[in-house]
Amino acid sequence: MLSGLPRHAAAPGAQARQPAAPAASARRQAGRLSMEHSPATDIVVVGAGIIGVACALQLARQGRRVLLVDQQAPGQGASWGNAGHLATEQVFPIADLSILKRLPRMLLDPMGPLRLDWKYLPQALPWFTRLLLNLRPAPFRRSVAGIRTLNEGSLQAWQRLLASIGRSELFHRDGSLLVFEQGQSREALLALKARMQQQRVPVQLWSAQDVQAAAPQLNPALLGGLFFPETGHFVDPYRVLRALFDAAQAQGVRFVQARVDGGQVSADGVSLTSDIGPLHARQVLLCCGAHSAHLTAALTGTRVPLDTERGYHLMLPHERQRLPFAVTSLERRFIMTPMDGGLRLAGTVEFAGLHAPANMQRAWQLHRLSEGLFRQGLSAEGATPWMGMRPSLPDSLPVIDKVCEGRVLMAFGHQHLGLTQAAITAEWIGALAADGDASMTQAYRLGRF
Repeated sequence: MLSGLPRHAAAPGAQARQPAAPAASARRQAGRLSMEHSPATDIVVVGAGIIGVACALQLARQGRRVLLVDQQAPGQGASWGNAGHLATEQVFPIADLSILKRLPRMLLDPMGPLRLDWKYLPQALPWFTRLLLNLRPAPFRRSVAGIRTLNEGSLQAWQRLLASIGRSELFHRDGSLLVFEQGQSREALLALKARMQQQRVPVQLWSAQDVQAAAPQLNPALLGGLFFPETGHFVDPYRVLRALFDAAQAQGVRFVQARVDGGQVSADGVSLTSDIGPLHARQVLLCCGAHSAHLTAALTGTRVPLDTERGYHLMLPHERQRLPFAVTSLERRFIMTPMDGGLRLAGTVEFAGLHAPANMQRAWQLHRLSEGLFRQGLSAEGATPWMGMRPSLPDSLPVIDKVCEGRVLMAFGHQHLGLTQAAITAEWIGALAADGDASMTQAYRLGRF
């Protein structure tokens, strides 16, 4: 199965409650006017998701004149709709060898927790071939080590970042719980616990009584679970991004809404082409998630095997008090995270590329999956669905690097762990931009492709 745990929804998507973007013509005109009267730029950060905004703030604090660019308003992609769980416990790659047995079902079941659109299969085959090659023992161990290194520093990095902007209340360090309900799942649960302990992941085995004591609204028929004390959840991922964006602007970061189409690197720096005209800077940082491959190829000549795991969520506004922390179902493979705006159900995986329309029935399926997990069923009144795309590389590691004699920096491909790893990634990008120690990014280099 996919690394033993459900994957969390995260990525560029659309949903009715998101603020509307300005009309394209007005946006382009405003962008041109703002650029005409802008000071010189040290670095352009392409992508205003959680990673791009965190990096922009870090770079501005280091004295850089930062221009943040995105074709959408800040936080309108993955950072708006992700599961909100700080998933430091998820140290394994996005798949294991059992994916081969599941491939026929992936193609045939449109509502399954893991789906591959058969029409997308020809395009997906090269990526899946690389994925399978990375499941061999040596590359698999390298992937686990790389994910674990980022995750081990993520919780403390987030605490530092939120404290630095005076918004620590946006994160609750209250752990998370993986529950199971079938007797035949106990062996798999214990095996997962052993694997996590081997990777130094703090984990506790909870009995059914422990689960009931901590989360009394869950069904008492649940048999127990694994509790991860060094995790937590954000009360609203979009509010977290907006708080960071406000802090970045206060630090001097400028934002312009534009679509960056290409560019080139020269001895003088980087020139980017966009729908509001050319953008020039000494450096560029690519943080545009699932849309990063084209710009990476244009600027560096390297084609990265970037694909997207499309994820869905369903927000239940009347279920704010159901859970004290994030709860995941082992058998049903989805997560439920309590937020200020309700209970967010998330976690399905769909491989269908960047352009296929959303199948919102997959979001509503999450409500059906919740049936039987609580003493009383969850209310779907006023529920809102969402779909987005997680940027995934076949070795499950992001690209965090500096190339082209330091003119091009990159931070993308964090798959379902973008929110989890955003703060630590920003610290590392700050170190790379300052010509600091780059040894920590060895496993995440662009050159591995």
